[in-house]
Amino acid sequence: MTDYRQKYKMTPVLGWLLQDRGGMILLGILLLGCIVIPIGNLVVPAGSAFHVPTWMLGLLGKYLCYALLALSVDLIWGFCGILSLGHGAFFALGGYAMGMYLMRQIGDRGVYGDPVLPDFMVFLNWKELPWYWYGFDHFSFAVLMAMLVPGILAFVFGFLAFRSRVTGVYLSIITQAMTYALLLAFFRNDMGFGGNNGLTDFKDILGFDLQSDQTRCVLVVASAVMLGICYVVSRGITQSRLGKVLIAIRDAESRVRFTGYRVEYYKLFVFTVSAVMAGIAGALYVPQIGIINPGEFAPAASIEVVIWVAVGGRGTLYGAVLGAFIVNYAKTFFTGVMPDFWLFFLGGLFIAVTLFLPKGVIGAIPAFAGAGAVGASGTSGGWRDRLAAWRGNQGGKA
Repeated sequence: MTDYRQKYKMTPVLGWLLQDRGGMILLGILLLGCIVIPIGNLVVPAGSAFHVPTWMLGLLGKYLCYALLALSVDLIWGFCGILSLGHGAFFALGGYAMGMYLMRQIGDRGVYGDPVLPDFMVFLNWKELPWYWYGFDHFSFAVLMAMLVPGILAFVFGFLAFRSRVTGVYLSIITQAMTYALLLAFFRNDMGFGGNNGLTDFKDILGFDLQSDQTRCVLVVASAVMLGICYVVSRGITQSRLGKVLIAIRDAESRVRFTGYRVEYYKLFVFTVSAVMAGIAGALYVPQIGIINPGEFAPAASIEVVIWVAVGGRGTLYGAVLGAFIVNYAKTFFTGVMPDFWLFFLGGLFIAVTLFLPKGVIGAIPAFAGAGAVGASGTSGGWRDRLAAWRGNQGGKA
């Protein structure tokens, strides 16, 4: 096999990308989607079988944002062993930052016609704009806050938790407590974020109508590009020496600590980077969905992200992207066919993956491919033996 790292000594990033077959496939699909989707929506006529309808643009954009959120969780869980049940908080904070910008762009086109105060503030008899809304009339400031606020929260939270050596299920519980505390805070009307209703009724972004197909196509392409960039950044982290230390921390944290590494610094770095990625996902999500409310802070939403990663394949990065698409497409389908049983299906799916696919869908593909090759050669004794061989390959640490 060609050693691309030796062949491309001057471009190590290209070297490990070429060795990452799954990542290359993902990036190729994203690149193809950036070309095909806008053409299918804007150029192909509506009566054609190849036309991409407007409703599908919103669905694809949502899935891409969820995939980026799943990628951020896999970076810390799959490669550092940090099981966060509160990443929905970082996602929601990024969404609120973008939502505040979009609300400021409404101006006097709101229901009450106030050029400064959003409608919910006028309804609640607020007299002036709170100080923490200043600056959100600029797109660049909103983007900066969508990354900075989740990053600072993750840094402070991680510094206190990792410095105190909180690990395992205890860390998962306090991350869930963090997002639940934010949920209760943002539900309050006096917080200045729209209370239970949240932020909605957005008109435009950077002067472009959010309801136009052109703007929707640009947002979908931006989501795909950002997913690709964050994937490359995540893969770069995991393939570096830093990534090797992170994997060692995941597998044997105490041994790594005994060798002299400051484990808390490594965990704090990757946790903060992951939170920033989640904030970017939230910022891309809001203009495409058209609303952001405290429900995004719900602990159940963060737990659902973990299920996406587990279904796709923990510790693969591209598996997290695949899992986000699989579960959310299934959610879209089953909530329309049998909405009362969707949650039961989701719980059953997680149990099935835990028992039969501990490495997720991505981990099962090579195992089944190998078993199929053995069966084709005539050296295997039927499907029961192949299933047993596959179960054996799935053994080990999930």
